[in-house]
Amino acid sequence: MSRVCQVTGKRPVTGNNRSHARNATKRRFLPNLQTHRFWVESEKRFVKLRLSAKGMRIIDKKGIDAVLADIRANGENV
Repeated sequence: MSRVCQVTGKRPVTGNNRSHARNATKRRFLPNLQTHRFWVESEKRFVKLRLSAKGMRIIDKKGIDAVLADIRANGENV
């Protein structure tokens, strides 16, 4: 499973580790992804999503039904 938030689309970005001598070695900055199960009252079932912490806050704000509609509009199966 890829490290991509299903709500925000956040994904890993690349950068550098910098030592005290300013040597650069490549590294990845990973999003804070959590797997979370949400009860969808309209479908009478649980839906499991892999989301970032910000994605969870968006669901708190907009509601799970609105977010699922957006995800499905983007062509993702949920």
